[in-house]
Amino acid sequence: MISYLEFEKPIASLEQRIKEMRTLESDDGVDVASEIERLESKSDALLASTYASLSPWQKTQVARHPQRPHFRDYIEHAFTDFMPLGGDRTYADDEAIMGGFAKLGDRRVMVIGHEKGNDTQSRIKHNFGMGKPEGYRKAIRLMELAGRFGLPVVTLVDTSGAFPGIEAEERGQAEAIARSTEACLALPTPMVSIIVGEGGSGGAVALASAERVLMLEHAVYSVISPEGCASILWRTSEKAADAAQAMRITAQHLKRLGVIDRIVKEPVGGAHRDVAGTAATLGRVVGEELDKLGKMESTEILALREKRFLELGG
Repeated sequence: MISYLEFEKPIASLEQRIKEMRTLESDDGVDVASEIERLESKSDALLASTYASLSPWQKTQVARHPQRPHFRDYIEHAFTDFMPLGGDRTYADDEAIMGGFAKLGDRRVMVIGHEKGNDTQSRIKHNFGMGKPEGYRKAIRLMELAGRFGLPVVTLVDTSGAFPGIEAEERGQAEAIARSTEACLALPTPMVSIIVGEGGSGGAVALASAERVLMLEHAVYSVISPEGCASILWRTSEKAADAAQAMRITAQHLKRLGVIDRIVKEPVGGAHRDVAGTAATLGRVVGEELDKLGKMESTEILALREKRFLELGG
């Protein structure tokens, strides 16, 4: 069952009608094949036209869709031989940030990313993808391990932001995020980061300071959430749609601004409509990027990464 967003109601009505007609056909033996075909064609056209003209706020809703694939989905469909590694060797293991050794095709990689969970219980377990200091310190440990063994690093970014609780601040949240960003920039091996859902604030940048930054077609990436921006500028979160428009948070805007390097196409209707297909596309694109970076020396990679970030906003 697909969960429909507010702007998808006309599509939901058509798809419900198709479902009812299929039931009528099977129960009563009535031949409605031609009508079903007509409605399916109409539904497909409406879905395509709707997703071809999404506003930034609608893209934000798609990026947050409850059925959107997360880290574990991509591990299942795009990677093989995943060996999870846990703990920061200092305080605890953070379930919001996961990582470990894996294979992408024939290439051994270190993969790290945010996991939001897909139901109430798992979302609480993974803290809705909001990393704590121990999560970012775990990411640092895994990046250093990858550098030691000469493995490329792939990060899957999907967080509304780092966890803002008092206990996180007490354990040095800001310092952990800064150190994680530093670890990305100092990594001697190739690094490719993909914003697969929300890329929020420093919690996202801490895993996305790579020489190649990609975004899924309907993902968003910003320094603050639209609601947070609206609350600051207009003192109300009801202006979130206006904030999203002004902030240029979509993949299309950010590609033109040079903040990201490549947009990864999603299935029509969003990644949640074809998780396996989205993962396959992501795996292929990341493989292409690593093929290019694999031909470069460590000094070239570090210079490319430095140049990329120094030129942002230039």
